[in-house]
Amino acid sequence: MRYRYLAGASAARTGDEMSGPALLLLGFAVTRAPGTGSLLLSALTLGAAVGGPAFGAMLDRNHHSERILAGSLVVYAAGLVAVGAGLGRIPLPLLTVLAGAAGLAGPAVAGGWTSQAPRVVPRGELGRFSALDAMTFGTASLAGPALAAAAAAGFGARPAVIIAAALVALAMPAAWMLPATPVSRDPARAGPLRQQVTAGVAAIVRNKDLGRVTATSVISYAGVGMLLVCCPLLGQQRLGAASRGALLISAAAVASLLANAVLARRPPRDPRVLVLASTLLMAASLALAAVAPGWLTLAAVALSGLGEGPQLTGLLAVRHAEAPPGLRAQVFTTAASLKIGGLAAGTALAGPLAAASVPACLLTAAVLQLAAAAFLANLLKRPARK
Repeated sequence: MRYRYLAGASAARTGDEMSGPALLLLGFAVTRAPGTGSLLLSALTLGAAVGGPAFGAMLDRNHHSERILAGSLVVYAAGLVAVGAGLGRIPLPLLTVLAGAAGLAGPAVAGGWTSQAPRVVPRGELGRFSALDAMTFGTASLAGPALAAAAAAGFGARPAVIIAAALVALAMPAAWMLPATPVSRDPARAGPLRQQVTAGVAAIVRNKDLGRVTATSVISYAGVGMLLVCCPLLGQQRLGAASRGALLISAAAVASLLANAVLARRPPRDPRVLVLASTLLMAASLALAAVAPGWLTLAAVALSGLGEGPQLTGLLAVRHAEAPPGLRAQVFTTAASLKIGGLAAGTALAGPLAAASVPACLLTAAVLQLAAAAFLANLLKRPARK
């Protein structure tokens, strides 16, 4: 069952990571305006960020959450197909609304899926399994853009979007075959949906582990967003071509996979310590990237991957340990939505800052990582929950 879970997660997340570049390529191919694909991708991402808490509540209150998860994957895939097929044939404002609606089902590939892990492995194995689960994110971030480029070159940008949707839909059988949730009279499953969404947010705020680790991830991901904006400029200024900025992203993704492969064999005793150490490593990486000459920039950015992958592993492990059973899915999807918001804020901040000075932007991102790590300082004074 665990291998089916990981295979489904890999397919869905690869399709999700592939859809963004494919939409960007399609938008430019159809309209010759780079802003078209960006607008659609922003709407898709915003829908995922907004829909996370409510989607998690739906999973938590339904005894057959595997059916909700499987159906959401189909809806998300169908939305991608509709957006890909409709560009150039449907008015762009209407298509943007459609992309936002499709994005509401997007949490199924990230937090919604990960929240189901305790139904696949015993609680004592969740630490190791979190590293394997985190590796599916790393694999997807590496393979998705490459597949989008290859599919667009071989078949065209529109088929590339369709292939991305097919990968998402391919995960549906794995989601459908997850074990059903045992029948429970947990009061967290009762009451109005709005009340349950509020309870999910409160669960994160009131639990010191969840609250501070979530805050750390949101601030840290703002720094990651700033790095992503800087990568093309680093490619242009230090590696000789803006397109070589993609090599920086790939190097970080490979380093992330390698680090999580080690953690899968030797999970940490206290995942909070792992989150702290990883965040500090990312701060050091960004500071080095700000001053590294030439191709040494590649090594500096790769160091951020050695931090980003284990940070995600630690985050997932903390959520598995601390999320209340009746609010588990909401904790995962709400926290994921907040991270997306942090990433979006970082990219927005980085735009004008990177245009003025790339080193200043990277140093600002490093300071954000240090601020993120500070949220864990007092938390580590008390023992982790077993």
